[in-house]
Amino acid sequence: MNFLSHFYFDRDNRDPERVIGVVLPDLVKNAKKEWSLRPEKQEAFYDDENVSNIFWGWKRHIAVDNYFHSSDFFCQHTQQIKTLISPILENSPARPSFVAHIALELMLDGLLLTESKVEAENFYSILAEVDREALECFLELNSVFDTDKFFKFLDEFIEASYLDSYREATNIMYALNRICMRIWEEPFSETQKLQLTAVLIDYQQKLQRDFMLIFEEIESILNNDISQ
Repeated sequence: MNFLSHFYFDRDNRDPERVIGVVLPDLVKNAKKEWSLRPEKQEAFYDDENVSNIFWGWKRHIAVDNYFHSSDFFCQHTQQIKTLISPILENSPARPSFVAHIALELMLDGLLLTESKVEAENFYSILAEVDREALECFLELNSVFDTDKFFKFLDEFIEASYLDSYREATNIMYALNRICMRIWEEPFSETQKLQLTAVLIDYQQKLQRDFMLIFEEIESILNNDISQ
């Protein structure tokens, strides 16, 4: 799941350390793709409450992703999207399965916004309140010592507030292209971008009818999981 979809499950949580932990795996990956954290190995050293809360959020992120990626909802929709876009990507280096996966997650974020299930402004304001000393401690305990690089990325992420742009379906294609460019230098031609945009806009409109089912399903699982 993408940033706002993860935030959905803690949209009423006013603890900035827990909230940033919920999206920290993706923030770290975006700040520097080579960083690979295994924070469960350092759990014994999280004796500060705020550091511990960051780890709580991290674990919640992993749990949500595991539930989502193993769900019938994910499998069915990614397969359907893949089938629709595969002919368009015939001469593209981008893998249809990867594009379908990312497109679905971006569409879900967009629908959460347009259906007023989350507010991007609220998300960013909570992130801005995080205890930076605790976050720096968490990162350093997990061998991320170039914390200046991370915090520069975090500040730019909050200032840009680009997630709110997902309200417009055409912007989802822009975000999809940017993500794919991290792997392939030129994933899509201009014609392919136009074709993909048309397919994704149509698919998102159909998805609107029942997209909340997966959020309700995962939320129910989280509420019944005492470890969460």
